[in-house]
Amino acid sequence: MHRRDFIALVGGAALSVSRDARAQPVKVPTIGILGAGAESSWAASISAFRQRLGELGWIDGRTVTIVIRWAEGRSDRFAEIATEFVQQNVDVILTAGSAIPAVKQATSTIPVVFAVAVDPLASGFVASLARPGGNITGLSLQSSEMVAKRIALLREIIPGLARLAVLANAGYLGAAHESATAEAAARQFGLDVAILDIRSTSDLAPSIESLRGKAGALYICQDSFVVTNVVRINRLARDAGVATMWGARAFCEADGFVSYGADESDLFRRAGDYVDKILKGAKPADIPVEQPTKIELIFNLRTARILNLNIPPNLLALAHDVFE
Repeated sequence: MHRRDFIALVGGAALSVSRDARAQPVKVPTIGILGAGAESSWAASISAFRQRLGELGWIDGRTVTIVIRWAEGRSDRFAEIATEFVQQNVDVILTAGSAIPAVKQATSTIPVVFAVAVDPLASGFVASLARPGGNITGLSLQSSEMVAKRIALLREIIPGLARLAVLANAGYLGAAHESATAEAAARQFGLDVAILDIRSTSDLAPSIESLRGKAGALYICQDSFVVTNVVRINRLARDAGVATMWGARAFCEADGFVSYGADESDLFRRAGDYVDKILKGAKPADIPVEQPTKIELIFNLRTARILNLNIPPNLLALAHDVFE
């Protein structure tokens, strides 16, 4: 073959390869968000997650595709949505702890990040916090460690508090574990305890009404079911004359009395870093579960007035926010 013919052949092949490369579309990864609660209750958190992703270069519709499905706190929807994401072969699933059992059953290969989970170790989501193992990792609410502090706050705020009610979704292992921890802590403080095991929305009204004149405060164990029903729970508790203790500010915004716990928007923001690492090749098994770094004390003074409760000035001074 003549040198000129060889150069022409190589040049033509290179041009063909170049054209083929240009013709191949770059695969845009897909993030499936299983919104375990209601869209309204997750709005601020999802916004924080999207913002962090954008800072890391993941722009929805350009460099990544984000698909959101809402379960509205219905456990049956968890499995449906998880199965849908598996069928779509999404690259990573973001959700909350209450949906993790259904997601675990649906896939053992697609990476999963929980932005919030009550107690991921006790719930069996991970093998250890430092080395999660498997395909799941994320951020803990560290609720169990905060239980005693929440009850101590209620005792300081409510004069003569003698009986505490604890409300938990009996169908969620994390909530059941927190309920047991709250009961033990309350008894150590010398309080009588009433456990409200809730299994459906129809249980809420009669259970909370039964506290009228019999309990001074209601400790709510957080999961997607109670998040979806937060407005109703707070209204029922106010009507029954019972102060509510929650684990995050959003519940006080919805007219709860007091909350003490992690800044959930910050946890969702940090979940963006987890997803970024996974999309860049990291394995969930090797990414440690992290704890909250921002803890907030929030009061709702409107609810306090309805309940005829005076919040001690020293606690008001410590509050991160107060809703008038």
